[in-house]
Amino acid sequence: MTRGNQRELARAKNLKKQQKQGKGKQDLKGMSITQKKESDAAIMRAKQEAAAAKKEETAAAGKK
Repeated sequence: MTRGNQRELARAKNLKKQQKQGKGKQDLKGMSITQKKESDAAIMRAKQEAAAAKKEETAAAGKK
């Protein structure tokens, strides 16, 4: 049992680290889960529309 103290210190350090990280918990910033999902979906739709518009621009420029 010569390493018992080191193990306890390592466990305490790891526990602090896990508490600091929050174990991957999402930050909802005051929104409910459904509101967060809707917001994320709206952002993704906007990104997809922008990508589609860019594709159409390049396709139109290529045909000329």
